[in-house]
Amino acid sequence: MPRNRRFGLDTSVVLRLLTGEPEPQAERAAQFLVEALDSGDWLIVSDLVICEAYFALHTHYEVPKREAIDILAQMLTEGPVQAVDGSPVLNVLKASAKGSQKPGFVDRLIQAQYEALKAETVSFEKASRRLPRTQVL
Repeated sequence: MPRNRRFGLDTSVVLRLLTGEPEPQAERAAQFLVEALDSGDWLIVSDLVICEAYFALHTHYEVPKREAIDILAQMLTEGPVQAVDGSPVLNVLKASAKGSQKPGFVDRLIQAQYEALKAETVSFEKASRRLPRTQVL
């Protein structure tokens, strides 16, 4: 069945799907997901949504950073939700899960996006020295 439409999920929807809270909204989000899939639609998330979800899981829901990274990577690899075409976010999540916590996930994503544009990253973050094509001031 050909896919008909693309739906970009907002952070609030992603968090309801991942946490199940609040329950009425989580149920509605799950219902939307099923209906979209039954219609052959694509469900996508932007890098900004992944970043917001990462911070919300860690700060609001008190999920440890590594676990938040694993949850988001799992959502993008095992579920019907996909990253935006060409996004490095899944590779960055996987690298963040394996490597040290410094530089952090968001700093790694920023660097990966700049690298894809063939640009160098300039930062004051000392840990960014570990990233390719990065200059620390």
